[in-house]
Amino acid sequence: MSNKVYDVLKYITMIVLPALTTLYGVIGTTLNIPMTQEVITIAVAITTCLGTCLGISNINYKKK
Repeated sequence: MSNKVYDVLKYITMIVLPALTTLYGVIGTTLNIPMTQEVITIAVAITTCLGTCLGISNINYKKK
């Protein structure tokens, strides 16, 4: 994975996804959108998985 790809994925994982999840959660709860909690749970799981994969990638990169 190139540095540019890593940096973009890191930005998306650390900034964009949590912000969008929070935004959706607030709007969904306020407007009583069905299955808001389920969508938030899935979004958090995806964000956590991506963060873990990027962390492992970073550790492996530093070992080289």
